[in-house]
Amino acid sequence: MSGTLLTLGHGYSARALARRLKPQGWTILGTTRSKDKAVDLRAEGVTPVLWNKDDVLAALEKATHLLISAAPDDQGDPALRLLGDKIDLYAPDLHWAGYLSTTGVYGDHHGAWVDEATPLTPSTERGEARVQAEADWGAIPHLPLHVFRLAGIYGPGRGPFSKVRNGTARRIVKQGQVFSRIHVDDIAQVLEASIKAPNPGAVYNLCDDDPAPPQDVIAYAAELLGLPVPPEIPFEQVDLSPMARSFYSESKRVSNSRIKHELGIKLMYPDYRAGLAALLRDESA
Repeated sequence: MSGTLLTLGHGYSARALARRLKPQGWTILGTTRSKDKAVDLRAEGVTPVLWNKDDVLAALEKATHLLISAAPDDQGDPALRLLGDKIDLYAPDLHWAGYLSTTGVYGDHHGAWVDEATPLTPSTERGEARVQAEADWGAIPHLPLHVFRLAGIYGPGRGPFSKVRNGTARRIVKQGQVFSRIHVDDIAQVLEASIKAPNPGAVYNLCDDDPAPPQDVIAYAAELLGLPVPPEIPFEQVDLSPMARSFYSESKRVSNSRIKHELGIKLMYPDYRAGLAALLRDESA
């Protein structure tokens, strides 16, 4: 199976998906706002699409699959603002569309489990914007939309090792705090599985099997590097930016049962230990 994938916002997760699809004969079109970044996309085998209405609509006409990964901003969803809500009219051959959302739509559950049927009660402005974006994309008639709610993303270039090495990693401890996370390569394999078994209207949580306190992740990274484990710092004693503090305002355990049962996913990195060990092996190689 192959086709033409258009990514609205060709960022970290979209790049990982492109790496899986290109060897299978897919054509990848990726949007960018910068001509300099367009050069980088071409070097990766991706056809750049400049972020303007005419160019993006022309790309939509060619697309068989659409991935929306651009996050909402202060004015709402940037792709819908650019294109309007008649996207389906410009994409006559579209078989699948995926929207990359976030588990932040669930809000705070004090460490309890949530799944795709949990009511959406976001507790941050970012979470509220994602709920609105999900609804806006879902309201487009005839769009074969799938929503993917991503936990905290890590992977190559996005691990804790650099901060542990340079001594800036902090093990901030807030009683009862846990986060779910997901390796970017597992995001890509879930998206590919959905593309091969489309189910418009479906919603999937993307996370690993082991929601864990953030201080445990830092400690394990230090152990892998053979460096001293940074001391614990009580959350109440830490000066954090508003953005960082907002992450600690929510604690929940996110279930990933649906991607396993409906899409047959076997995670490559079922917990942060497997993921970090693989990142370090890749660095060494």
